[in-house]
Amino acid sequence: MKWRNLMLLVIALIVLGADQASKAWVIENIPLNTTYEIFPPLREIFVLTYITNSGAAFGLFPQLSLVFTLIALVVSFAIVWYYRSIPAGQWLVRISLGLQLGGAIGNLMDRLRFGAVTDLLYVHYFPVFNLADAAIVCGVGLLMWHMWRTAPKTEMQPAPLDSTSDEIKSAGNE
Repeated sequence: MKWRNLMLLVIALIVLGADQASKAWVIENIPLNTTYEIFPPLREIFVLTYITNSGAAFGLFPQLSLVFTLIALVVSFAIVWYYRSIPAGQWLVRISLGLQLGGAIGNLMDRLRFGAVTDLLYVHYFPVFNLADAAIVCGVGLLMWHMWRTAPKTEMQPAPLDSTSDEIKSAGNE
């Protein structure tokens, strides 16, 4: 099996392992709904905060946890299915999909095991998140950057004047 075919699995497993290990450490060492200063000089900027989230990003729609579980499953299968069709030179797309898959599975595992996602990273003035969330956001950002960078360049052409619009304007002046 070629490296490009393994890239999705390797990246997803790295993200999944780091995400689950960080969540396990927080669950074991920090009481729920409390904060831990990992590096006191940075406490005004960054701390670990153990909370759970049954909703989507930023805690939106907590009553739809089952829907988000199903969405994570569908997205994970779609990533694996689409990955097989990516041309050989598209390594940035492969990395971005690996990040997204690892993050989706990391949060999916939390939903299946605990009924909610464990969040732990709190950068002040931003909602608490986890490594899976960060991987998903980075993966989507990388994919968007790649698409922007490789999009065909087209020149903007002014729209042609429609003769019927001139007729309508002159008819209104009579």
